[in-house]
Amino acid sequence: MNKLKIAIQKSGRLSEKSLQLLKECGIKFPNGERKLKTEAENFPLEILFLRDDDIPQYVEQGVADIGILGENEVLEKNKAVITIKKLGFAKCRLSLAVPREADYHNASYFNNKKVATSYPQILRDYFNSENINAEIEEIGGSVEIAPGIGLADGIFDIVSTGSTLLMNGLKEVELVTTSEAVLICNKNLMTEKKEILEKLLFRIKAVKNSSENKYILLNAPNTSINEISRVLPGMKSPTILPLAEKGWSSIHSVIKEDQFWEIIDQLKELGAEGILIVPIEKMIL
Repeated sequence: MNKLKIAIQKSGRLSEKSLQLLKECGIKFPNGERKLKTEAENFPLEILFLRDDDIPQYVEQGVADIGILGENEVLEKNKAVITIKKLGFAKCRLSLAVPREADYHNASYFNNKKVATSYPQILRDYFNSENINAEIEEIGGSVEIAPGIGLADGIFDIVSTGSTLLMNGLKEVELVTTSEAVLICNKNLMTEKKEILEKLLFRIKAVKNSSENKYILLNAPNTSINEISRVLPGMKSPTILPLAEKGWSSIHSVIKEDQFWEIIDQLKELGAEGILIVPIEKMIL
């Protein structure tokens, strides 16, 4: 049987998160010292450990069928691959930054300036879209020190918290694009491998649904059931079970993680008691 070949970053946080996702999908693979590749024990999947900036090329060429990497690398390499799913982790932004003391008003500041970056393609596309004529200095690492040593007037780089910019006397001035981990695919996947990919995507969807939702149980007076049901629609509608105490029911439903506190306040105002919030391991819609 053919195996689906997936490329992931060989080290770092993105690698750890990618492996964790596969494990949460019920896919088992050997632990221990990581080599170039390993095979899953209970799913037709072969895992290749590669440099993240090489993954788009290997997926385009069919060395790997699919890959997990940062969206920023997909945009930068501009290879003929398909982005099939955003995965919701390793989120960051790619921004322009200048020295803290710079008199900055808008992106026209960069006209006739030199900007250091490890992402020249993304930056070039942005400058072209803004009709900005700037010189791009491509460097491999430690981009944030470029203005301090006189190499550039500003930088374009990944920003997570902004603390690195502050430590190097820089300020973030323009958000160019955002990025997160994505799943990419070769454009000419064989039918058999497409079927394996669909099974993997089904599992990933179940895992992502579970992480974005919580199971909620509560007790409420029967007089509030209709109002509470409007607050808690669930996947279709809440489950309502009568309690031993007359006039009360137990209501079970699913809520979005990001709506949690707002909904809890509404439920309490409607007389809900004994509210329990339970993590969901898997969620099949």
